[in-house]
Amino acid sequence: MSEHRGAAAEVVSESEDNEHESLADALSSIGSPSETGDTAPVRRKKRSRTRARTISIRRLSKTELNRGRALYPEIDYWKPTRRSECKDMERPCPFVSCKYHLYIDVHPVRGSIKLNFPDVEVWEMTETCALDVAERGGITLEEVGEIMNLTRERVRQVETAGLSKLDMMEDMEKLRDYVA
Repeated sequence: MSEHRGAAAEVVSESEDNEHESLADALSSIGSPSETGDTAPVRRKKRSRTRARTISIRRLSKTELNRGRALYPEIDYWKPTRRSECKDMERPCPFVSCKYHLYIDVHPVRGSIKLNFPDVEVWEMTETCALDVAERGGITLEEVGEIMNLTRERVRQVETAGLSKLDMMEDMEKLRDYVA
């Protein structure tokens, strides 16, 4: 036990010299099989992304709702209605109100707003349109999780639920060739 403490102090003092190495990285390297000789599993890094934040409309007061209406009045402006209209437009996509935009999700029944990337501004996002991502073709669960700010496990759950809904459709035989 004291060996591990001595090794931890040694690793921590080395990490002070190297600004890029975090304390968590230093402590996780103690349990690695190459240094200690045992086969203890090495822990993964903690997720560095900020979790999505949901704003419930029911929890907002009337004054907050009125302030929002005053600051951001509903203006009828042109926005694309079909994929063909926005396919060749500038990126990142400026139409956050589009249902395929990855910045926010609005629940169709409750009206709650989910900010998928609360720590990033829209113009800082690398991917803004779910349709652009779908057009690229097959990507891994990890990549989908990065793009949508979800864990790989949650992406797998959504995929499974979607495939089971497709399986229940009567016309599924026509789609068999497209489902892997």
